[in-house]
Amino acid sequence: MQKMKWLLILVLWLSSGNISAQVGEQRANAEDAVSLDAQREKRALQVLLKLTEKLAVSAADAMPADKYGFAPTDGEFKGVRTFGQIVKHLSATNYILAAAALGEEPPADAGDELGPEAVRTKAEILNYLQGSFAYLDKAVEAVGQKNTPVRSSPISPLKSMEVTRLALVVESMVHAFDHYGQMVEYLRMNGVVPPASRP
Repeated sequence: MQKMKWLLILVLWLSSGNISAQVGEQRANAEDAVSLDAQREKRALQVLLKLTEKLAVSAADAMPADKYGFAPTDGEFKGVRTFGQIVKHLSATNYILAAAALGEEPPADAGDELGPEAVRTKAEILNYLQGSFAYLDKAVEAVGQKNTPVRSSPISPLKSMEVTRLALVVESMVHAFDHYGQMVEYLRMNGVVPPASRP
C-alpha cells in the first residue's frame, strides 16, 4: 500500500509539471494572440478610417464653393449648421478626439468643436478636414502602444475610467458618419449627387 501511495504521488507530481508546462504554453499562446489581435484591430481601423475619410472628403469636395454657406430653411431646420460649418465641426471633433487618444492637448483653434474662425473658404475647410484625418491616423497608429497615455475628452461620453485609444478613434468615426449623412442631404438639396452614389 505504501508503494502504491508513493507511485500515485510520483504520477501526480510528474503530471503537475506537465500541466504547469501546458498552462505556461497556453499563456504564451494567449499573449501572442492578443498582440496579433491588436495588430489586426489596428489594420481594420486603418481601413475603416480611410473609407470614412474618402467619403467625407469627397462629399465636402463635391459641394460647390458658393454653397458652403447653405443651410436648409424649409421645415424644422431653424438654427442648423451650414454645410461649411458641418465640415469644420467634423474636422474639429476629429482633432479633439485624436488628441485625447494620443494623450495630447487638442489644438487651441479647434475651439468648442467649431473649428478655427480663420478657416472660411472651401479650400481652407477641405485642407482642415484632410489634416484632421491625418491626425486621427496618428491616433490609430498608436493603438496598442502602452507607453502613450490616453486622456478623457470633455466632448466624449466616455468617462475617464472607460476611455481607451480604440474607443476614441471609433467614436470619431461614428461622429464623422453622422455628419457625412447630413452632408449627403445638403448635397442632394442642392442638386448634387454624392460621389459615393455615382455610377
